[in-house]
Amino acid sequence: FPGEFPGDVPQVDDITDVLEREVTEDIERIGGSAPLSEPYLRAKPSLLYRKRVVWLFVLFMAQFLTVSIISHYDSLLADMTVLSFFITILIGTGGNIGSQTVTTIVRALAVGEIGPQHTIRVLLKEASTGLMLGSTMAVLIFVRALLTSGATVQVGLVVAITVFSIALWAATVGSVLPIVLNRLKVDPAVVSAPFISCLVDTTGLIIYFTVAKAMLDFT
Repeated sequence: FPGEFPGDVPQVDDITDVLEREVTEDIERIGGSAPLSEPYLRAKPSLLYRKRVVWLFVLFMAQFLTVSIISHYDSLLADMTVLSFFITILIGTGGNIGSQTVTTIVRALAVGEIGPQHTIRVLLKEASTGLMLGSTMAVLIFVRALLTSGATVQVGLVVAITVFSIALWAATVGSVLPIVLNRLKVDPAVVSAPFISCLVDTTGLIIYFTVAKAMLDFT
């Protein structure tokens, strides 16, 4: 009986400690860092370094792609310098939407709310959300572009179409990536957020410059 052998029954404090550790580890993984094996204040800088450096190095190397992409389109930026004003906000918005999506899906996977069998439903749900978010961001950035010195209506349309496309792309990929990783027995909490951030940064730039070239008649 539960009250007969109190030593064999898990105490509330023990259960709380376990739950707290699990939540802490999940948060650290989503941030792209391996979980700490000891409390933060006891952890040495060398331990923090080892826990963070691997994914930071991977992301750092991947960001070289963004440099290559910008260099490839340097003539476009030279002719239309106003386009460079919007690079940060475009890829930043895509990264934010992707991270939001990934975090939601990873949490749903962790608590058993979804599984591989729900992939299509999750994809459609997040794609619909991406459409709405993209539409909202497109309107906002179009208005902001019109208030920017040197920006024309065409430039406003370019950044509006780009942010809409990036939002839809980020939400779509962010919805499927954790499920795929989970199916491959890879911890989605560790991989998803860094990967989606890197992916959206690079592909977002390609989308931006492709739309700009098409709409602004650059060759």
